[in-house]
Amino acid sequence: MKIAEVRIDASILEKHDPEWKFALAASPQSQGWVCSIIAEDGTIGYGYGSAMAHYGAPLEAVKANLDRFAKRIVGKDSRKIAGIMDELDHDVVGNNQAKSAIDCALHDLLARRLGIPICELFGGAAVTEISSLRILPIKSPEKMAANARKLVNEGVKHLKIKVHGNVKEDVACVAAIREEVGPDIHLTIDANQSYTVKSAITAIRLMEPFNIELAEQPVPAGDLYGLKMVTDAVSIPVEADEAAYSLEQITTIVRERVADAVSLKLSKIGGLRKTYAAAMICEAGGVKYRMGAHSGPKILAAHASQLAAALPNIWYASELSEFEGLVADPWEGMVLKDGVIHVTDSPGCGVKPKAGSIYPRK
Repeated sequence: MKIAEVRIDASILEKHDPEWKFALAASPQSQGWVCSIIAEDGTIGYGYGSAMAHYGAPLEAVKANLDRFAKRIVGKDSRKIAGIMDELDHDVVGNNQAKSAIDCALHDLLARRLGIPICELFGGAAVTEISSLRILPIKSPEKMAANARKLVNEGVKHLKIKVHGNVKEDVACVAAIREEVGPDIHLTIDANQSYTVKSAITAIRLMEPFNIELAEQPVPAGDLYGLKMVTDAVSIPVEADEAAYSLEQITTIVRERVADAVSLKLSKIGGLRKTYAAAMICEAGGVKYRMGAHSGPKILAAHASQLAAALPNIWYASELSEFEGLVADPWEGMVLKDGVIHVTDSPGCGVKPKAGSIYPRK
């Protein structure tokens, strides 16, 4: 079935918290592009390209590459996903965010035409319930503890604490949150590259008494040697995120045991096919993996949830419900209850545009 049309529409969504920020930037909005690939019979597949400036993919760059890719794929056989994506890789180096939108839309289109969920294209659902990890943005210890309490009251059992590189302040935030939520809630931290090697080791060791279960990307992405030093020095599992931005980089991290775990993101790695490959690399090398922060609307989380369902060895809670922090989400179909994603068996990724949204529907 040939591709008849490709539409690229903006997705600029406000967050409930206009002061939301992490170590690298303020983030009061979720920004990206929805890619709708329309086949000759009118079937539509949807994908989402995240704007991720800290990965070198600002909003304008993602749109420029999506426009370029759209022109290249119209008229092609939509079933030949591997060939199409290989051609795009040869056409443009990097910009995995735009490639992910195309890849996901093609898989969504194929699965919808077959009447099956996307997970069946990757071996079927090995799991149907996925624990979700919610993010606490950087604020004062008191405000972060209050936000943690609110999420726990909503049924969330896994929390990720954003920290920013000041050891004393970061430890105070962790302590306040643990005191507020008690011993049974699972806590992790994410420094987004903000520590030096020595300060990372100091901070993580000071956080150990508060039962932190994971420390994500403590040092700059380019410092793999430093990341390994932190990994080897602390007892808490250390996870690579910004450092794990391609299959090549993930292979290096696994081969050299740079980190204990890898955060997998569709937009970061380039779509469903490459993220599945990344998971297999981790499995083969004995390194843990999970789905990292898919921050955006339900369409992004839906694709990641479908792939996660086909990966029974995900070791920890995944970040697949950040859409809960949006004022309005133009997509429907995700089932979230008590901090758990219930994977749908609806065709495709399982979500569709709400009536009245700007996205095409069939």
